[in-house]
Amino acid sequence: MTAKRSYLALDLGAESGRAMLAHLADHRLELAELHRFPNIPVRLTTGLYWDTLRLFHEMCEGIRVAAKTVDQLDGIAVDTWGVDFGLLSAEGVLLDNPRHYRDSRTHGAIKQVFERVPRAEIFQNTGVQFMEINSLYQLFAAQRDMPKTLAQASHLLFMPDLFNYFLTGAVRAERTIASTSQFYDPVKKQFATDMLRKLGLHAGYLAPLVDPGADLGPVLPYVAEYCDLKQETSVFATGSHDTASAVAAVPARAGENWCYISSGTWSLMGVELNEPVINDASLQANFTNEAGVQNRIRFLKNIPGLWVLQECRRVWEREGQEFSYAQLTAAAAEAKPIPTVLDLDEFVSPGNHPQRIKEYCQKTGQQTPADIPSTTRVILHSLAARYKQVLESLEALTGRKLEVIHIIGGGSRNTLLNQLTADVTGRIVIAGPAEATAAGNALTQAMGTGHIGSLEELRAVIRNSFEVEEFRPATSSGAAS
Repeated sequence: MTAKRSYLALDLGAESGRAMLAHLADHRLELAELHRFPNIPVRLTTGLYWDTLRLFHEMCEGIRVAAKTVDQLDGIAVDTWGVDFGLLSAEGVLLDNPRHYRDSRTHGAIKQVFERVPRAEIFQNTGVQFMEINSLYQLFAAQRDMPKTLAQASHLLFMPDLFNYFLTGAVRAERTIASTSQFYDPVKKQFATDMLRKLGLHAGYLAPLVDPGADLGPVLPYVAEYCDLKQETSVFATGSHDTASAVAAVPARAGENWCYISSGTWSLMGVELNEPVINDASLQANFTNEAGVQNRIRFLKNIPGLWVLQECRRVWEREGQEFSYAQLTAAAAEAKPIPTVLDLDEFVSPGNHPQRIKEYCQKTGQQTPADIPSTTRVILHSLAARYKQVLESLEALTGRKLEVIHIIGGGSRNTLLNQLTADVTGRIVIAGPAEATAAGNALTQAMGTGHIGSLEELRAVIRNSFEVEEFRPATSSGAAS
């Protein structure tokens, strides 16, 4: 590998989006952030929405900067968060602005779905953990609340597929993002259409599935003109679920007994398998089987990650106390530890989280953190405690002894959380790369162009390109610090 290849990774998270330019040469990857933009949802009387058209505009701005930076882009790919989708008419018009997964329309939808299709049957067909944010319950709520709108839909496109449609006109469902929906069957590797029909949902609007690395075609002329692209540029499906791209970029070695935590607003903790684990034990543990790059299965648990701290920070800012995450973490490291552990699932919905933490501590008879540093430390310690629970479940469900935890994504920069995780779990923690999602996105495109031959080669490039930091348990017992 000598000639330099350039790929643009459009990486959209729950808080912000980035256009990341990736240069690949001599088995080394270099990343440069070209454009960053906020991802701020919009609340209307009808619900909570993503500002989808603004996001697409910002993505085009990122492409425009890339076109000025390099003579040729070898590919463009989009990854986003999971579960959310848009509906298109037969004419290709967006019928309803895509809803945010925290929109209240799905409240109670799980119970209504179970009245028609039992919980065990849904899990047998999909292998996905039960969360009311899942696409299945969003789609059911749309049928219940907006039947006329849904009746007009010719295409359902998950968020990265929708942006790919805007870029290329291709109507495709990338497999990793489709697998987050809870109406994709990871055994049959197709949509669970029979289950949808039992819920009164037809499958005619589901798009053909494609794998990570698939070439979706060149950008449309209006995009090329608007973004000043110098020549025809292909758009690729990548690990279009951001976690799929991130997990592809875990710098693990063959033979290592490892699990991963993709750490950000959500923490997604799991192992990589060749086949899904769909049985009574994984159902009871509420684990999920999602598709990964090169036919892998991401067997994992969704955990409310740094979301609780993000919500607290928003409240503190409104009260005139502005702190960066680095400042909060540094102050928390100096705070005296207290034994309080929060059930993070109690804090999934938006709201005044500092007040809710106080109320939770009073309700559970635990010590209430006295100030912002101690509140931050309690949140991070609670997250580490949750990691230990999930680690034990992973080992029980897979029969593996997991010796190393790879933490990737933006949360891998949180050194206090990394050390707490090592202390509480009693495992070695390897943190980095922080830009795993963008790196995995770009290198999956390189697999599509044939410049990377396998997932193992992809990970070798990651190890050759990024420094990582190791954290060892401070105590042999693995007790919380």
